[in-house]
Amino acid sequence: MIVTTTLASRVFPVADRPSRRSARVVERNIAVARQIWLIIVSGFFEPVFYLFSIGIGLGHLVGNVPFGHAMIPYRQFVAPAMLASSAMNGAVLACTFNIYFRLKYQKTYDAIVATPVGVGDIVMGEIGWALIRGFFYSFCFLGVMLALGVVRSAWAVLAVPTALLVGFAFAGIGMAGTAFMRSWKDFDYVTLALMPLFLFSGTFSPLSAYPSGVRWVVRATPLYQGVAMERSLVLGHVGWVLVAHAAYLAVAGSVGVVIATRRIGRLLLR
Repeated sequence: MIVTTTLASRVFPVADRPSRRSARVVERNIAVARQIWLIIVSGFFEPVFYLFSIGIGLGHLVGNVPFGHAMIPYRQFVAPAMLASSAMNGAVLACTFNIYFRLKYQKTYDAIVATPVGVGDIVMGEIGWALIRGFFYSFCFLGVMLALGVVRSAWAVLAVPTALLVGFAFAGIGMAGTAFMRSWKDFDYVTLALMPLFLFSGTFSPLSAYPSGVRWVVRATPLYQGVAMERSLVLGHVGWVLVAHAAYLAVAGSVGVVIATRRIGRLLLR
């Protein structure tokens, strides 16, 4: 009885700390991605289409918008926000729909925890894979921004790491939320949350365009932290407030990881 209990606690940890074994989960996802590489690559084009249609197309009608103490072209205003929002969308999609299918239907994680790989390794491995995809998307998108001449500062070299931080935050939040979902219908709440964030986090309009009471709500959203960081870095408006934005995202992602690890561990114990 003692041996069985000890073995179960090791094979099915409720809140296992992540280890180097999380790399095995990443390797597994890379092997799967080789079969659907075209779908993976296609995720890069969504923010590019938004940039061309809204940032450039609509930008001719909007003209210049205020940022800092100057007026800048609308495409320069929108492009960094597209980088942040694409990091959000990619992380959430990778850590919600796919995770739910593997957890509830494919039973992938039930098989994985029968090995030395623990629940914490699964969570960090899935997030790690989402960040690898995010690195590819953000690096290529930054190249598009450079080609269009919307990058105005050498601080833009930190735009890709910032996009990864945004991805980490939303990947952790996404996995935590997915662990509590009961059916596919619950994914309507994901769309319900993403759409307002995408539209009203300073993505397409400056913060000064919102009523004073709404501005505080916008400032509290996680995507706004990423948008503000990316915009400041790409346009060279760097200050200590970026540290607060980064801390917000790091804490949000870490809390999500802890919740997801404990919840998924309990589900796998049932």
